[in-house]
Amino acid sequence: YFAARGLMTDLDPYFAKSSVLKASDLDPVNDVWRYDGKKQGAGPRYGMAKDYSQDSMFWYRTDMFEAAKLDAPSATEPVSYDEWLDLGEKLVKRRLGKVKVYGLNATGMGVFPQLMGMTASAGGSLFAEDLATVDFSSPEALKALRWYLDYAKADIGPNVINPNPDGWDGPTYQANRMAMSCNGYWFGGLIGADPKLAEVSRFAPAPQFGANRVSSCFGATGFWIPRDAKNKDASWKFFEWYFGGKPAQERAASGWGIPSLKSLRANMPQTNAFQKQAFQVQEQELPHFSVLSFTPYAQQAALEGVLSKVLPGAVKSGTSAGKVADTLNSRMNDQLAQGK
Repeated sequence: YFAARGLMTDLDPYFAKSSVLKASDLDPVNDVWRYDGKKQGAGPRYGMAKDYSQDSMFWYRTDMFEAAKLDAPSATEPVSYDEWLDLGEKLVKRRLGKVKVYGLNATGMGVFPQLMGMTASAGGSLFAEDLATVDFSSPEALKALRWYLDYAKADIGPNVINPNPDGWDGPTYQANRMAMSCNGYWFGGLIGADPKLAEVSRFAPAPQFGANRVSSCFGATGFWIPRDAKNKDASWKFFEWYFGGKPAQERAASGWGIPSLKSLRANMPQTNAFQKQAFQVQEQELPHFSVLSFTPYAQQAALEGVLSKVLPGAVKSGTSAGKVADTLNSRMNDQLAQGK
């Protein structure tokens, strides 16, 4: 979005000269900071991620699975989305008609990126090839949308009708009120700080819709340098210190994300059983990482805004997925056309 508007500095010349941040050492996640004028993931580098996670993966509570007499998810083979929903329905606990313990939060990092990942897993793409339009009516996207509508109707976890009052999964999971949380490796930093919670928590691969195994990143938060910055060389020195120096080494060792440099992966925590299990699952998931190109014509918050306006009424009224798709296409494509 920012690169397409000419607001960012092309950092390729800096990477080429740096002895600290070498392009060969950059984790593939840094490709989300590339833009070739048409699509994300190729072309010049305009920024760098501080760390990242594969955000469709999920954490689960072994004690809650045991109490419900359910087999724990595999650490190597992904569950299907339908199996995941079924587990969530079996793990939810209600009292007086209200959810007491969420069975599953399926959208820890937002609904739109999750629908992007689900559609890709089904073998399709939410965005057209030129990234100027969305199509929720394709068979793959419709499958993902229908799944989310079923999830929201089941009311087994935070959704567009009943959002989590805590605002995010952290406090809820810590308070023993969530059986499965769709958040990437970074969430283990929070869990690992509580030994009792870590003892009953495990990490699992991203659920899949089809044979096309996809496990992408929805964040990759980092830094960039404005095109008109007054002192770019000093900015780059900060880049080298923050992304390749002591701060980066400490972040890698904290367990709050996968490091942005491949050379720092060895710093990821592997001391106790909890850390070892999470690291092993994460290592096996890495080959399935890919960049899902986002549009340069709108920001995620704008498209999430459309979802938050359309989906609640659709879930309450039982509107068919096909009609919901038509409404989303119309509203989002109007917004994308204005952005273009």
